[in-house]
Amino acid sequence: MSEAGVLPVPDRAAPFEAHVEWARATPVVGFDLSPIDDRCIEDPLPWDYLVLARELVGSGRGPVLDLGTGGGEAFGSLAPLPEGSAATEGWPPNVPVARRRLEPLGVDVRQVGSSKGEGLMLPFLDGRFAVVLDRHEEFEPSEVLRVLEPGGVFITQQVDSRDGIRVNTALGAQLPWDPDDVTLEGAVADLAEAGFVIDVAREHVGTRHFHDLSSLLWYLKVIAWQVPEIASLSSEAIGRYEAPLRALHMHFAAGNDFVDEAPRFLVVARKPF
Repeated sequence: MSEAGVLPVPDRAAPFEAHVEWARATPVVGFDLSPIDDRCIEDPLPWDYLVLARELVGSGRGPVLDLGTGGGEAFGSLAPLPEGSAATEGWPPNVPVARRRLEPLGVDVRQVGSSKGEGLMLPFLDGRFAVVLDRHEEFEPSEVLRVLEPGGVFITQQVDSRDGIRVNTALGAQLPWDPDDVTLEGAVADLAEAGFVIDVAREHVGTRHFHDLSSLLWYLKVIAWQVPEIASLSSEAIGRYEAPLRALHMHFAAGNDFVDEAPRFLVVARKPF
């Protein structure tokens, strides 16, 4: 075991079982992907969401709301945060992680519903926030508009629902969402219909490269909704997908990466005065 209490990363050609053991043993903290950040690499985006968010947080506009904060990793990195700022999180294991990280920064962390649609009603008064941030969280445009003050800004970076489609295909697992469900065109139309003025709408057709089987398995452990049947990495889960997983392992062991789709889009919108 390493000093951090995590098994050493296996070589990509190490036995199948060594990759499974590493993925099982390596803990998940919020949505921190750093344990695989050199083995699961996405094409760089043509924008920097955190730079844009930091500019808004530091603009003096007023309180900021972060939707789907995860473990608070990104939002906490934007400190100091304006007084009255808040965050929501729907994945129960992340809530205490986010509170430990964000409450010392003066952020009110609220747990919202974890099922699809439950977290869309925001537990805040009308017009409370000057800025709403959203990186990869589902949102209801009318609710975001409601909690923003007049002239308030909403910035969202979203995962296009084609994301992950090649992994699911390789595993023989049905994508648990409609690949046409979340798109830039649809998001812009929904925000405009709710009453927003759209300032920025940008799309990025990117890819994600997995270097070895353990990075792919651990990614599916973190992003548990992509292939829910495998996320536990239990013996039963691995057994269910053993044939395609072993085929992928042979692909990696031969020195090849597995390339998946990772499309993203960015929208910046304003609530009219």
